[in-house]
Amino acid sequence: MTSEWIVEAAERMGFDACGIAHATALDEESAHVEQWLEEGREGEMGYLTRNKEKRYDPRLLVEGTKSIVTVLYNYYPKQQIGDGEHYKIAKYAFGADYHEVLKRKMRQLLEHIESQTGKLVGTRVFVDSAPVLDRAWAVRCGLGFIGKNTTLIHPKKGSFFFIGHLFLPLELEATSQPLNNRCGRCTKCIDACPTGALEAPFHIDARKCISYLTIEYKGSLEDHDPKTFHGWMYGCDICQDACPYNRFALPNMEPEFQPSERLVAMREDDWKNLTKEEFDELFKHSAVQRAGFEGLKRNIKFISED
Repeated sequence: MTSEWIVEAAERMGFDACGIAHATALDEESAHVEQWLEEGREGEMGYLTRNKEKRYDPRLLVEGTKSIVTVLYNYYPKQQIGDGEHYKIAKYAFGADYHEVLKRKMRQLLEHIESQTGKLVGTRVFVDSAPVLDRAWAVRCGLGFIGKNTTLIHPKKGSFFFIGHLFLPLELEATSQPLNNRCGRCTKCIDACPTGALEAPFHIDARKCISYLTIEYKGSLEDHDPKTFHGWMYGCDICQDACPYNRFALPNMEPEFQPSERLVAMREDDWKNLTKEEFDELFKHSAVQRAGFEGLKRNIKFISED
């Protein structure tokens, strides 16, 4: 079993990129996170302060882990939702919940690996659902660099990707060296952020971020200016849309990520009059469930004041 074999298998199965790194402590990355947490920039995301040791060292999260296999899976859509001004949803939430879709595909990759190695004890699949520094491992695996907007950017494919990991008890060769930042002097993402959440290159204050405020934050939005939300009712893609590297983004080919006809057909009055029953039908298997019906209605009412 070689690293090259795993990477080639992942690409044949439809993953957009795959890399492998040795399981080690993320000392430099953890120091950056600790400083960010000390500044209180995480807002109400208290889960980021729990299990930090496991977050910084995968061997503490899953005993016996020796290698991390990281994959990218494209979610850039073929079409947009909303009228371009209001009632916009972040692109990653157009279709089915990515957690389940990507986990299922990664389990298939694991089964493919085990067809060569036999059943492996101590393997785990992670997709944004455990104390794992997702972007740090993607960088370690050579799949991109961290942009000034703090997203992972693949230099040839952009940043609209989900990240998944296999923790394996196998000694595998690292596939490449981490990539250094390639933003150069560009500050388009920082300049585009309407709420000032990107306070400086590589430094985001979640408490000002539209994505955080429309998804994670459960309080009132009355202290914010609805005009600065630019019509985003769930998540935000402004800093990614502004990134020049996303000129390379291609529409995804995943059927489960395509928005339903009913979702695409929603208009202003439909959103303003959205019922719980309609919400459940529209977002039955969607990441939008994270905000919940009441959260989305709060957001809709807020941006309608613009």
